[in-house]
Amino acid sequence: MFSNLASLVRYRGLIQSLVARDLKARYRGSMLGFFWSFVNPLMLLLVYSFVFSTIMPNTTKGIQPYALFMFCGILPWTWFSASLSESTNSLISGGNLIKKVLFPAEVLPIVSVLTNMVNFFLGLLILVPSLIYYHRLHLSLDLLWFPVAVLVQLAFSLGLALALAALTVHFRDIRDLLANILTLWFFATPIIYSWTQDNVKAYKALFDLNPFTHLAISYQEILFFGPVGHWKWLLALGGYSILQFLVAYWLFDRLRDSFAEAV
Repeated sequence: MFSNLASLVRYRGLIQSLVARDLKARYRGSMLGFFWSFVNPLMLLLVYSFVFSTIMPNTTKGIQPYALFMFCGILPWTWFSASLSESTNSLISGGNLIKKVLFPAEVLPIVSVLTNMVNFFLGLLILVPSLIYYHRLHLSLDLLWFPVAVLVQLAFSLGLALALAALTVHFRDIRDLLANILTLWFFATPIIYSWTQDNVKAYKALFDLNPFTHLAISYQEILFFGPVGHWKWLLALGGYSILQFLVAYWLFDRLRDSFAEAV
C-alpha cells in the first residue's frame, strides 16, 4: 500500500493535466468560458445578499452582513459536497482508463477533489474583497490558520472520496444514498446559522460529532469573526483526517484489482 501511495508523486503531472482538462471541460462551448468560475460565486453572493437583506432579512447580531457569513461556510461546503458527489462516479465514468494496466485508478477521485478545490479558491476571489469592503476580514496572524484549514479539508475530502469511489464500483446505490446524506449533513452543520446561538449551543455535544462542523467554524472564525478559538478542534480533525485517508487508501488498494471487471 505504502509503495503505491508513494508512487503518486510520480503521477503529479498526470493529475495536473486531468485537473486542467476537467476545468476546461466544464465550460467548453459557453460564451464566457472559464470566466464562469468567477461569475457563478458572484451571482450566488448577490442573490444571498438580496434575499437575506430585502425579502427575508436576517438581523441576528454578530453575523452581519448575513450573506457574507453564510458564504464563508457555503464555499468550503460546495468544495466538499461536489468532490464527494463527483468522486463516487469517477471510477465508473473513467472505466476505459482504469482498464489500462499502468493507469493508477486512485488518480480519478483525487482529480475530482482537486478540481473542486480550484473552484473553491476562485470563489475566494469574490468572497475576500467583499469581506474587506464590509470590514469583516481581520488582517492578523489568525489568517495563517487558513492554509491549515484547507489542508485539513483536503485530507478529509480525499479520504472519503477514495473510499466512496472504491465502494460505489460494487454498490451503485451509494450515489443516490450520498445525495440524501449530504443534504442532511448540510443542515446538521452550522453554515446557514451561527454556532454561537443559544439554541445551537444546547446541542453542542451532537454538533461536535460532525467533522465538518469544525471546518465550518474554523473558516468562519478565520474569515469572518476572528480570533481563531477553534484551533484545537481543527488540529484534532487534521489528525483524524490523516488516519482516515490511510484507511481509505488501504481499502482502495485492496479493491483495486476488482475495478476493471466491475466497471
